[in-house]
Amino acid sequence: MTQKLTSAQRRTYRTRNKIRRVNIQRNANRDVRPRLSVHRTGQQIYAQIIDDLKGVTLAAASTLDKDLKEKVKSGANVSAAAEVGKLVAARAKKAGVEKVVFDRGRFVYHGRVKALAEGAREGGLQF
Repeated sequence: MTQKLTSAQRRTYRTRNKIRRVNIQRNANRDVRPRLSVHRTGQQIYAQIIDDLKGVTLAAASTLDKDLKEKVKSGANVSAAAEVGKLVAARAKKAGVEKVVFDRGRFVYHGRVKALAEGAREGGLQF
């Protein structure tokens, strides 16, 4: 007997399928860029740049990093997200990455996710 999916499971499948479709299109066009993936929780925000072809993380940053813990008061605000964006952009530049594709996952593009993206753009990433 098949089991009914929860709304969270349906959202996850929908999001992953969109990302998979975009990756297939990019590979067909040979426009292969690493992916800037964002994960947001109630207390922290995380960002990592992933090379999907090799399956490795090229750069990562979060509000839990020692560099940022001293700077930001809380990991759950817009200013902390902007700092994470700048830090991941700096680390990506160091790894030789300049152009990425933004992957917000299931998170709506506003608030902390938007601040992280703008911080990454300020840091020099193009997407």
